[in-house]
Amino acid sequence: MSGFVDKAQIHLKAGDGGAGSLSFRREAHVDKGGPDGGDGGDGGSIFLEATDEMASLLSFVDQPFRRAQTGVHGMGKTRHGQRGKDLIVGVPTGTVVKTLEGEVIADLADAGSRFLAARGGEGGRGNTRFLANKRRAPSFAEQGEIGEEFWFNLELKLRADVALVGFPNAGKSTLISVISRAKPKIADYPFTTLKPNLGVVRLGGGDDISEFIVADIPGLIEGASEGKGLGLEFLRHIERARVLVYLLDASESQGVGVKDQYGILQHELGNYMPELLERPTLVVLSKSDALDAEIVADPSSYFGLTPDFAISSLTTFNVDALVARLATLVAQAKAEVPRPREGDAIVINLAQEGFRVTREYEHRFRVSGRIAERSVALSDVSTPDALEYIHTRLKHLGVDRALVRAGATDGDEVAIGGFVFVYSRD
Repeated sequence: MSGFVDKAQIHLKAGDGGAGSLSFRREAHVDKGGPDGGDGGDGGSIFLEATDEMASLLSFVDQPFRRAQTGVHGMGKTRHGQRGKDLIVGVPTGTVVKTLEGEVIADLADAGSRFLAARGGEGGRGNTRFLANKRRAPSFAEQGEIGEEFWFNLELKLRADVALVGFPNAGKSTLISVISRAKPKIADYPFTTLKPNLGVVRLGGGDDISEFIVADIPGLIEGASEGKGLGLEFLRHIERARVLVYLLDASESQGVGVKDQYGILQHELGNYMPELLERPTLVVLSKSDALDAEIVADPSSYFGLTPDFAISSLTTFNVDALVARLATLVAQAKAEVPRPREGDAIVINLAQEGFRVTREYEHRFRVSGRIAERSVALSDVSTPDALEYIHTRLKHLGVDRALVRAGATDGDEVAIGGFVFVYSRD
C-alpha cells in the first residue's frame, strides 16, 4: 500500500474570541447615552473525527497545521460579532491521539467518534454586560479569549476484520492478493512488507453481498513483543482485528518448523496483549503445493500440529473454503458487538480545568487557569470600575482563599494572565 502512514503529528490552533466593544450611545438630543457595546464572537473549535473515508495519516505528514476561524469583534449599537466556524478534521477510524509526552487522551476507534481537540476562545463581553446599579457607565469591556493551541501525536491502529499473522515470507501478501483486490509487493525474501496492506474480500452477488477487510500484517519474528525488529510497530495493528489467522509456512523457508512457528507467534501475541489469544482464530498451513499429497492429507502426523486448513495461494487450493469460513467467523464477531444507532456520534471532551495557585519564587505567585485568566482580560484594568469588578470576580471564584492557603502575604506579587497585581488581604 504505497503512501501508507500510520504515525504523524498535528498542530491545532483554535480560533481566538473577538473582543467585546466599549461603546456608548451617541444620538442627537441624548446628553449621556448608556453603554451599547456588543459582544465579540466565540472562536471556532477544532474537532478530530474518525472517518472510514481515510485509510492513512499521509495527509498530515507535509501539512500538519490546522487552524479554526477567529471570532469577529463586537461593535456599538449592541451589535455582536459573528462566531468563528468550527473546524472538523477527519482522521482514519482507529486513530489514537496522544500528547507529545505519550499520554493517550482520545481513542477514535469507531467511525463518527469526535474529539474536541482544541477549544475556541470565548468572545469578550461588551460593556453593556457590565451595567449594574453601582456601575451606570462601565468604562471597560472584555477582551476575546485566546483559542487553545496544541501539538498532538497521531497513531493509527488498523481496524481490520481479519489479521493475517505469520513469519516473514509465510505467504501473507500472496494470500491477500488472491482473495482481495489488494496488490501488495511480493518477493521471496523476508520483510518485503514493511507496512500493513489492506484488502476487501467480497462474497456473493446482487443483493446478497457480504464483505470483510483483511490486513496483511508484516512478518513477526521471535522477540517482536519486546521490540525486536519492527515488532511493536506491527503488533499494534493486530489489536482491533475481530479474527486472527496464523499463517504457517509449510516450506519452513526461515529455518523454523511449523509447530515452532505457531508456538512463537502465540507467545509474541500473548506477551503483547493477552486478550488476543481469546479472539476467534484459524490455524492455516500455507504453501501446501510444496508438500507431498500424503502430507497435505494428514499434516498432523508430519508437523505435529493439526491446522484448520492447508492451502496454496499459488494454485488456490482450499482458498475458497478458507474465505467462506472467515466470512462466517467475522459475521459472528460483528453480531456480538452492539451497533450504534444511525446518526449517533460519540463526542469526547477534555475536562475543563478550574484554576491553580503556584509560587514562582519568593513573594511572587501565579494564578493560572482559564476561568481566572478570563476574569482579568479586560480592555482597561486601570479604572476603578474595572478593578472593582476584577476583585469581586476573583473573590467569588475563591482565588483569595487559595492565595492565603498558598502562603501569600501583603505586598506579594500575584500574576494572572499578562497582569501583575499587588496582594493585600484587605
